[in-house]
Amino acid sequence: MLTLTQTLYDRIVEHARKDHPDEACGVVAGPAGTDRPERFVPMLNAARSPTFYEFDSKDLLKLYRELDDRDEEPVIVYHSHTATEAYPSRTDVTYANEPGAHYVLVSTADTDGLGEFQFRSYRIVEGVITEEEVQVVAGY
Repeated sequence: MLTLTQTLYDRIVEHARKDHPDEACGVVAGPAGTDRPERFVPMLNAARSPTFYEFDSKDLLKLYRELDDRDEEPVIVYHSHTATEAYPSRTDVTYANEPGAHYVLVSTADTDGLGEFQFRSYRIVEGVITEEEVQVVAGY
């Protein structure tokens, strides 16, 4: 199960809406070994595409250096889908290289008739997608 604060949840959704119609992407870092998302790190979608996201290689290198310096790890890796449901595509699965991370997808398309976005989380390990419950809390 992914547990995150209302503030982090709102920031991820806000980033997805702001970058629409392009896909948004980013990371929420947390102390290594805790599985507790704390530091919101929005990233630039270098692909600038409504159907694909790509972290800028320089930004990604900078992020991993910061994570090492701060003894953090990527707890959440998130991106948005602008025209499809919040479910990992084959490309998303191919790029899922953090087996300990929660992969959050926000759909900015109303694909289920339940509202203007979906917020879902998955574990993706060795190509296997497992959806998990999302618990939003006021604080840790």
